[in-house]
Amino acid sequence: MRVLVVNNAAPFIRGGAEELADNLVRHLNNVPGVESELLRLPFCWEPSERLIDEILIHRRFRLWNAERVIALKFPAYLIPHHQKILWVLHQFRQAYDLGDAGQGLAAAGRDGEIREIIRTADNQCFAEAQAIWANSPVTQARMQRYNGVASKLLYPPLNDGELFVGGEPSDFIFAGGRVGPGKRQHLLIEAMAQVRGRGRLIVAGPPDNAEYATQLQRLIETLGLEDRVELRLGFHTRTQIAQWVNEAYACAYLPFDEDSLGYVTMEAFAAGKAVLTTFDSGGLLEMVNDETGLVKESNVEALAIGLTELFENPGRTAEKGRAAHASWGLRRLTWEATLDCLLS
Repeated sequence: MRVLVVNNAAPFIRGGAEELADNLVRHLNNVPGVESELLRLPFCWEPSERLIDEILIHRRFRLWNAERVIALKFPAYLIPHHQKILWVLHQFRQAYDLGDAGQGLAAAGRDGEIREIIRTADNQCFAEAQAIWANSPVTQARMQRYNGVASKLLYPPLNDGELFVGGEPSDFIFAGGRVGPGKRQHLLIEAMAQVRGRGRLIVAGPPDNAEYATQLQRLIETLGLEDRVELRLGFHTRTQIAQWVNEAYACAYLPFDEDSLGYVTMEAFAAGKAVLTTFDSGGLLEMVNDETGLVKESNVEALAIGLTELFENPGRTAEKGRAAHASWGLRRLTWEATLDCLLS
């Protein structure tokens, strides 16, 4: 069976969804009788009027020589196919909950019209799909609330769990993943200025844009944190990322309203590391709590308290890490079980 995985692409921006797509294809190709490829389609969402063109382009797209399609994100999942399975990682949230929160398309005027066009396209796509899976309860609830669509839950497994084996902690907290305003690494850096002692912070990952990268570097210089905060911006090998996680004292991840558990969280838990996050981080809160990490308000003062708690209580931090590892093991998320769902 020829299985085509389709996903959208913003050139030179790479995150967990892109890692998942690559690994999905890799694991599909390990299944006897299955041949798989990844199709990435460029996607531009600015200006908002461009979204209409994107919908039309994807709806008119035709896929040949594929017996099954597994589609992951808007607008790639709009492409018609008679055997299309949706594993929804992201809708265009600016037309849904982010729009309602004032962080996307407004409900009135031309934005409101575009928002309705997006929702109509999604509804048509969902009606055509042979099956709909959601990557988290957050995504599942959003589709039910806004589109009236029921879906089945299918958590992504960790792509290369064999790398995240833990180890003796060093003196740094590791903040991995994409680097951008929505991940709020600036809050961690500002909080470090209020943390006494010798603890360090390493921020590593590809930046969403040069402006935010420059903002972080200037923040470090302004606060005099050059010897305590290290920026390692750009793409890194999985081996290097795993080394940072395995050697970390703990990990920190502050996304705003994340759809899923988040690979940063999953990697930290697999390696037995406590995670610091915030009450508005979304899907992470399904795993991160006061037993497996720390959950704080999303402000500098609260995060500084959290960082201090982690650094000054090594025994308790290690205990949280062990609880995180045990929690992750109970989930038993494997690629074998995932592919059984997507190929059934």
